Amino acid sequence: MLVARMPDRAFVPIGIAVLTISDTRTVETDTSGTYIVDQLRQAGHRVLERRIVRDELPAIRATLLELCASTELDVVIMTGGTGVTARDVTPEALASITTKAIPGFGELFRMLSYAEIGASTIQSRAEAALCGTTLVFALPGSTNAVRLALERILLPQLDNRTRPCNFVELLPRIKGAG
Repeated sequence: MLVARMPDRAFVPIGIAVLTISDTRTVETDTSGTYIVDQLRQAGHRVLERRIVRDELPAIRATLLELCASTELDVVIMTGGTGVTARDVTPEALASITTKAIPGFGELFRMLSYAEIGASTIQSRAEAALCGTTLVFALPGSTNAVRLALERILLPQLDNRTRPCNFVELLPRIKGAG
């Protein structure tokens, strides 16, 4: 792997919300959301919000708008609702508030996922976007898919010590402070 870390830099924790999109999960049964929260906290980030929202476009959109308006949050990580069934509307909700798409995230996720599950990865509509000044990542609901996305993409990109570049070092410029 080409990712390098700069050990001489101090880790910079960021504010993150975890949003599970599901008609059936509860905090007790939400293994993917729990995994995300645990991994982010273990890495040293501040998980400021955790919510479960039904697979309904208006509810997802309203929650995203509220979270992205928070000055305390830098990132929202969603899990669930990225498939191709009628109830899977997470990408549509995200698209309705997207300022800038980040297509490389979904492309990279599907490439890495292909190595694990083969052509079935084409059913995933995982994606990322900048919504105002907040980075938003939409992951599948599967805990294995969440693990892949976190370990191979998100945790390295949400670590300011990752070289040659990472999202954390861009946040001041995204937020207009740098």
